[in-house]
Amino acid sequence: MTERDDNFENRAEGPEAGGGYRPQGAGDGGRPGAGGDDRKPRRFGRRRRVCIMCADHIKVVDYKNVGFLRRFVSDRARIETRRKSSACAKHQRAVAQAIKRARHLALLPYTAEHIRASGMSHR
Repeated sequence: MTERDDNFENRAEGPEAGGGYRPQGAGDGGRPGAGGDDRKPRRFGRRRRVCIMCADHIKVVDYKNVGFLRRFVSDRARIETRRKSSACAKHQRAVAQAIKRARHLALLPYTAEHIRASGMSHR
């Protein structure tokens, strides 16, 4: 056996020896029982949020519910995109239609200037 092989056998491995090597899934990670996880790590970051209306089983979006619709309108009185509102396509269409109806009846503002003039701030 050469000196190199002898050093290899005597070398201590793992975090106890200060080597810094930790196999994936080793340690508790702050959670009990997480050492033996067989789950795959996520590839693309965070999980997509679920549609608020699907989670609450809302069938119809009511144009008279201004407090709810205000969540889908930006500070410049623009309808938020699906990416920002995290609504599914079906409910995003319903929300857009309800916002347009509420605007027609002057329940919601059309522009940011209407917000300033009427004193309606949504926050």
